[in-house]
Amino acid sequence: MIERPAPRIFLASLESALADAWHRHCGDLPGVSVHRGSILDLRVDAVVSPANSFGFMDGGIDAIYLRHFGAGVQERLQSAIRERHHGELLVGAAEIVDTGDPRIPYLVAAPTMRVPMILSETVNAYLAARAALLLARHGDFASGGRVSDSVTSLAFPGLGTGVGGMDFEVCARQVRAAIEQVCHDGKPFPATWLEAQIRHQKLYTDRARDLQQD
Repeated sequence: MIERPAPRIFLASLESALADAWHRHCGDLPGVSVHRGSILDLRVDAVVSPANSFGFMDGGIDAIYLRHFGAGVQERLQSAIRERHHGELLVGAAEIVDTGDPRIPYLVAAPTMRVPMILSETVNAYLAARAALLLARHGDFASGGRVSDSVTSLAFPGLGTGVGGMDFEVCARQVRAAIEQVCHDGKPFPATWLEAQIRHQKLYTDRARDLQQD
């Protein structure tokens, strides 16, 4: 894989509890800043949309994006999903579209859910963050050209913390794992199935401790 620079990462929240969780779990990471306020107050190359697999942007942070960027952003996203992802942008995949806004020129869609659902015992925030970061660092535009040449800064809202009901601490822990994995040469490929399972469960539960002791 071609080595490309990691983007500058901003973790945004209007809610103090989530901002505190961002600080606790991600505040020490190089290239990461926590923003207490609206994600739309930032001047960044792209914001992350934790929408659904079909690109409907009528709820949560996506509804705020839709009002800010206009209906065209949803139309472009859904067109890309139909044309480039066979009609579904699955959790763990990401797509990038123009916003038409010179302050925030791109939106990266990285679904945390296929359809609205509870995410409390999933690793979907990790999968969504990983997908967005991989696209920003290693992906290409549909029209050609490297995403990394245009997206040098990327802002995340809470992933799965609205309709999905994911705990703020769990979300922040999962996003940290994704940042470490994609941007900071994270843990190597697991040596055993047990190691993979322990890593997986550490993302959303303390039960991994029990597995290590068995």
